[in-house]
Amino acid sequence: MTHPTVHAPAPGSPPTAQPGPQERAAQLERLLGPAADPDNPLGTAAVLAADERGELLPEGEQMLAGYGLNAEFVPRSLGGRFEQADAFAHLMRSVFRRDCSLGIGHGVTSFIAGLPVWASGSPEQQRRAASILLSGGRIVAAYTELAHGSDFSRTGLAATPGPDGSGSLRLHGGKQLINNISRAEAAVLFARTDTRTGSRSHSHLLVDLTGLPPDAVRRDFRYPTSGVRGCLLGGIEFRDCPVPGDAVLGEPGDAMETVLRAFQVTRSVLPGMVVGVGDTQLRAVLGFALERQLYGGPVTELPYPRATLTGAFADLLVCDALATVGARSLHLLPGETSVQSAAVKYLVPKLLQDSSYRLSVLLGARSYLRTGPYAVFQKAARDLPVVALAHAGSAVCLATIVPQLPRLAANGWLRQATDTAGPAGELFRPGGPLPPLDFSRLELNSRGRDTLSQAVTATAYGHPHVAALARLFAEELHRLAPRVAALPPRDRTVIASRRGFLLADRYAHVLAAAACLGVWQHGDGFTGDPAWVICALHRLAERLRLRPGPLPEEAADALFAELLRRHEENLTLDLIRTPLV
Repeated sequence: MTHPTVHAPAPGSPPTAQPGPQERAAQLERLLGPAADPDNPLGTAAVLAADERGELLPEGEQMLAGYGLNAEFVPRSLGGRFEQADAFAHLMRSVFRRDCSLGIGHGVTSFIAGLPVWASGSPEQQRRAASILLSGGRIVAAYTELAHGSDFSRTGLAATPGPDGSGSLRLHGGKQLINNISRAEAAVLFARTDTRTGSRSHSHLLVDLTGLPPDAVRRDFRYPTSGVRGCLLGGIEFRDCPVPGDAVLGEPGDAMETVLRAFQVTRSVLPGMVVGVGDTQLRAVLGFALERQLYGGPVTELPYPRATLTGAFADLLVCDALATVGARSLHLLPGETSVQSAAVKYLVPKLLQDSSYRLSVLLGARSYLRTGPYAVFQKAARDLPVVALAHAGSAVCLATIVPQLPRLAANGWLRQATDTAGPAGELFRPGGPLPPLDFSRLELNSRGRDTLSQAVTATAYGHPHVAALARLFAEELHRLAPRVAALPPRDRTVIASRRGFLLADRYAHVLAAAACLGVWQHGDGFTGDPAWVICALHRLAERLRLRPGPLPEEAADALFAELLRRHEENLTLDLIRTPLV
């Protein structure tokens, strides 16, 4: 099977006119081909076979390389195609919809590794990284050490001055659970460069892995996993390994600050991609429910299965709304995304995993079969938890929010009652034009600013059901403020008790409701239809036990009819509603 190539300009050359993100996403979908076609080398059958072998689908990697996927990870100013965070997430969603392992294993790792370079690297380092990616190479991000988990402050990998006084460094120690480390040309290493404690003791190093002395480095071992089985998760060990002094990205000691900025991007963008996995699961279970006959009709005619499918659809739309708004906030509200990105990365995987469980109950014993027409469901169910942990699990994300809650309550929520206008509309329009992403404007603390939640507190909604649900979340936000103010000092830190984490969880749900309201208010066509936002807000309100009352039947019926229509017309199950091949 041959694949047309999307050519990217040489690194550092002026940007040239290229197909827009929607055209590129459509082309990528065509290249993936029909998922259900057993003869398609990139179809579901081929994906499942590769997963059973524990390898990435070779034809998939060949296609993505021919498409020039690496150019999507490189900023346009450096010759790539990356411009808008939300458009990038939507494009990658096509790959995740087909195979989560392929999305991570061939793509996302290099995107994550590039972020510290674009954020703090010198022009020469940026050109070097762009050249590797645009020529089809791989760069990996090496943060994880199993001994320390997500506590980067205890990183053991050390970069010490070399003995010759030339400014070179010596690496001692290792990293684990690094995707593609065995076949990458370069790595961004998070290493200790100062023995003193504090936030200035670590640096990023951009290291050429191909030029290291063979006896000073080992990277040939692999960690098998139950999910994303095709990903080549391995480790690297350094033994007094020399690297040049100019490998340090930015200033020595500024890696922690760079991480906190770069992870705002990953936490905002990755969940938007993973929405594609939820799409695949819902599509598989809907197909089963339409084909399975009980009591003289399809399962979809029974109240419980119908409610389960409609609820999963509503949850998927919540995830897409929150992830889309989070990604657009990187461009429009860079001073506030330290909180928003953590809420996105916490809540979207949680909702998708909860939905996966409920759909598995409907699918029954077929939900764990690794062969047959619904085997793709169990693969997605195994992949989701792994993706949820990637670059910050739920506890880490909530720990990012908790210390900022008191200032948010005092400066943001309690003052919003006097505001008369909600957030600007461009925040809520998927794919709409955005200013360039400026890493230097991403701040480490929101300083109490909270524009997004104004969508539930400062806007009057004309639709009675929408307005009533919006009031529930506005009241919840106002109830949260005194509860946050009453937190003892310890519960205002990253080592807070369960009490602080529960308040952060509730706040994340309010932000999800705000995202849904904003997308609906500024939407048209399907996104402007009140049925989906009523169902979405009702689901969120029930999760917080806000007693929203019965879900209006007309809204549930309309949303289920939309789900069936998309199944018949072969459209994606997210907000953007794009055709599948």
